[in-house]
Amino acid sequence: MTKAEIVEQASAAIDIPKRKGEVIVNTVLRCIIDALADGERVDLRGFGSFRVSARNDREGRNPRTGEMIDIPAKRVPLFRAGKEFRRRVNDEEMAKN
Repeated sequence: MTKAEIVEQASAAIDIPKRKGEVIVNTVLRCIIDALADGERVDLRGFGSFRVSARNDREGRNPRTGEMIDIPAKRVPLFRAGKEFRRRVNDEEMAKN
């Protein structure tokens, strides 16, 4: 599913124009990204939580040449699905089999 499909479904569900639905979806995503950029954790009950993890700098290997390279430290976003999310995914997966 793409962001455009999410906008379409959300707009149809609450009977608003797609333009307004797009603004809402973009605003929610921007709020999540901004909070993570500020080092905050985002918890959406029933859906999951987002947080940022720090990775230390390290040495790695270029797979093409085998040369050792330095990989700089960075922060990476992480997502953990909530209990309801996992249950729904597993229930629907079981129904398909």
